[in-house]
Amino acid sequence: MGDILHALPAVTALRREHPAWEIGWMVEPRWQALLAAPGCTVPGPGMPVVDRLHFAASKEWRKRPLHPETLRAILGLRAGLRERYDVVLDLQGAIRSAVLGTLAGCRRRIGEDAPRERQARWLFTERVYAGGAHVIEQDMELAAAVAGDLLEPVAPELPMDPAAEAWCDALLAGAEQPVALINPGAGWGAKRWPTERYAAVARGLTQRGLRVMVNTGPGEEALTAAMIAAAGGAATGVTPTLSQLIALTRRIQLCVAGDTGPLHLACALRKPVVGIYGPTDPSRNGPFGTRFRVLRSPMSQRDHTRRPEPEAGLLTIQPEEVLSAAEELRQEESQ
Repeated sequence: MGDILHALPAVTALRREHPAWEIGWMVEPRWQALLAAPGCTVPGPGMPVVDRLHFAASKEWRKRPLHPETLRAILGLRAGLRERYDVVLDLQGAIRSAVLGTLAGCRRRIGEDAPRERQARWLFTERVYAGGAHVIEQDMELAAAVAGDLLEPVAPELPMDPAAEAWCDALLAGAEQPVALINPGAGWGAKRWPTERYAAVARGLTQRGLRVMVNTGPGEEALTAAMIAAAGGAATGVTPTLSQLIALTRRIQLCVAGDTGPLHLACALRKPVVGIYGPTDPSRNGPFGTRFRVLRSPMSQRDHTRRPEPEAGLLTIQPEEVLSAAEELRQEESQ
């Protein structure tokens, strides 16, 4: 989710600079709602950036690499890509994305000179030095190499799903309070701030006049339930689809989360965010393009090891600091 949201400003810039180009995106099926509303197959509000999607269920394929269904799916993907595109732009920098990019059969395959997984560079025909600090800036540099453009980051466009918008209107019907969205989950435990501290933040935000909603990601039901229970009625849980989460995030006034997809979604929609960071580097993966505050301990070191327990530096951050950062953002908005 984060990779797609980080890549969207670059691809949106290409779309605006070259409206006649045909742009396709290879994506895991579960993330398609970030690029197209359900059932949408033509460019427009429901598919604002790309012309078509190509689905690569690589996580499922890895479970059954030699199964006939897997082989048929890969061959079908290859057939859908062949003789359609002139260039592949690899904005993920993983071995997986680089290998899948070769299925298009393009002579030009552009990637970073120092990609996330270094072996991927040998599958690129053109390697670009990306000197930007943030991954969004790096993606802009890669996208500029397609036609030699001087591209500037732009606000990414996200699909408008009428059904999800209606769901969100019903959810928030009659609400007069501004809405704050908390996301207590994260990709792995080292990035996950304790639920009882998120609960304390929820109580503090409620006391300050906000309606607090807690997003429940896949497999995070127990985590959300524990946080809501600790909040003592100060927060309401919600389990949206991805399209519904986009609609809900369009309506919030504040997002509080760690380094996780919903935080980057809030940034993409230009919503104020408080980011609670530990082992990941906010200068590369932090909030971008919106008003924000990042809290990170000086003792935290960059480490992507997927440890189950919260990183030590993360545990030094207290709820009062988060509430203070949130209040600063709200005061800025009122000025």
